[in-house]
Amino acid sequence: MQFSPSVSKLQESQTIAAAKKAKELKAAGKTVYEFTLGEPDFNTPDHICEAAIQAMRAGKTHYTPAGGTPELKKAICTAALRDYQLQIDPSQVIISNGAKHSIHNVLSVMCSPGDEVLIPTPYWVSYSALVELAGGIPIEIFTTEEQGFLPSVEQIAEKVTGRTRMVMLNSPCNPTGVVFPVALLKAIGQLAVEHDFYILSDEIYDKLIYPGAETACMMTLGSEIAERTILVNGVSKAYAMTGWRIGWTIGNPEMIKMIDKLQSQQTSNPCSISQAASVAALTGPQDCVAEMLKAFTARRAFVLDRLRAIPGCSFVEPGGAFYAFFKVSDYFDRPLQGGVKVSNSSDFCTALLEQGQVALVTGDAFGAPGYVRLSFATDMATLEAGLDRIAAFLAG
Repeated sequence: MQFSPSVSKLQESQTIAAAKKAKELKAAGKTVYEFTLGEPDFNTPDHICEAAIQAMRAGKTHYTPAGGTPELKKAICTAALRDYQLQIDPSQVIISNGAKHSIHNVLSVMCSPGDEVLIPTPYWVSYSALVELAGGIPIEIFTTEEQGFLPSVEQIAEKVTGRTRMVMLNSPCNPTGVVFPVALLKAIGQLAVEHDFYILSDEIYDKLIYPGAETACMMTLGSEIAERTILVNGVSKAYAMTGWRIGWTIGNPEMIKMIDKLQSQQTSNPCSISQAASVAALTGPQDCVAEMLKAFTARRAFVLDRLRAIPGCSFVEPGGAFYAFFKVSDYFDRPLQGGVKVSNSSDFCTALLEQGQVALVTGDAFGAPGYVRLSFATDMATLEAGLDRIAAFLAG
């Protein structure tokens, strides 16, 4: 049987693959401390669930417009004004089946075969794959721990060519948790204006920023930069709604129409019930966001303190999101628990899962060999037990 070349060479998402392996071991009766998926462990807040129930009872179980309901588009505009003093019109908004779908749609309508998309490393596992599926060429911009995993404007400028279509930014960043400073965002935006390319700004973690870290919504950094910005966001992380699958794109109305046309053939519409729930999330009480951030703040402090106590496990302190991205390369080719030796991050994660029953995601998947990602979106007891096992595994 012959398959599409673009799909045949596609790699499975490593975060999903790691979670799948952990679940298989759990199903076999083993205790596994899982820190793989970027998913809040909280339940969706009650008032959001209640809005979904009321929507079902009111008969909102039918098709909606392909690009989303007017109510949700209006709610997104209202939230943008409330949260960022950003004035947008519903014609600039389209709703999709999660932020990943939104990113895929943007790349599909904006990239022609051979277009180059600049991606600073470390980057979320799906970025390069989605660029390739759209016919584009991912161009990695390598950053280091020493530079805070932040690209310099000079590094980006060096990669700009006549084929550059856009740069993909993610702040706060998955997997590092790094937050892009406002000055850097402005400088990248000005570069995009000068060289006529776009910025795909993935701001899905924008409400999960820790004290002391400062950033900005890319669209608020001046009218010229806003015109070159395509903003992607959603309800998954801030409102613990990963399974509801609602994301959105904000951008030029002409581009939004193109995505709407694509989506009409592709998925028809996002789930009607999920859209009603998302309206409640955006327009209802925001205390739930603050409560989750408070819990993540305490977990972050605990995890970072534990990692600091392990020799060689260096990291850049995360300013947002709920990840610790730390170096393990100092432990390559050394005896670990059970006498096992590894020479790369992927083998490290496999050995840690088999020997220590702890599931992490390899930095190889994020374009950062020698590192691993730990999601601290889980309870303190699990974090304590899991970090005990990581320390024991490294001690050999």
